[in-house]
Amino acid sequence: MIVEQIMKTDLVTVPPTLTITEAREVMRHKGVRHLNVVDQQGEFLGIVTERDIKEALPSYLSNVPNSPVYHEPLTTVLISEPITAHPLDFVEEIALIFYEARIGYLPILSGGKLVGTVTTNELLDVYIEMTGANEPGSKIEIRVKDVPGVLNDVTAIIAAHKANVLSVLVYPDQTDDTAKILSIRVQMINPLPIITELRESNFDVLWPNVPGIV
Repeated sequence: MIVEQIMKTDLVTVPPTLTITEAREVMRHKGVRHLNVVDQQGEFLGIVTERDIKEALPSYLSNVPNSPVYHEPLTTVLISEPITAHPLDFVEEIALIFYEARIGYLPILSGGKLVGTVTTNELLDVYIEMTGANEPGSKIEIRVKDVPGVLNDVTAIIAAHKANVLSVLVYPDQTDDTAKILSIRVQMINPLPIITELRESNFDVLWPNVPGIV
């Protein structure tokens, strides 16, 4: 899946001529925490965050209602070189950017123009949909040897029980470098017959751990 498929295109943009106070009002009116700043030609100049505005303005506990900072241009708190992405980037790459940079908002640019944005919340929604966690079903976790063909062997058993596979995640086994953990969501409320056959086929089913089933 690429970014273009999940990015938000209903964008809130403002010109750099706004004051900090005006920008704060736009945020309140639009219910957003980030503003995309573009010039008259539509070129992307950077972003302004709610946090940066709060840090620039005097504390509400202080008695400085006429402080000149309220009328400072938006460019004084502008992040002119934020991390950005391209519409054809993969969603997995975006997730890695969020993880490594510890950010929650990403402008999407194409040819210097702002074409969309992605937030961590939107990425989480996509992850839930991709894993099938929002659909009725059951999760089965299996420890398998890291060898070719093992996934096919597992899914063949699932297919024999006429259960659809909603998603498959593969991650390292923290206790064994030669093994992997398969986390499979199946469209079946009672996966006990599958679990029984997996164990009869010598697969190490970690979850669900059903009492009485060896």
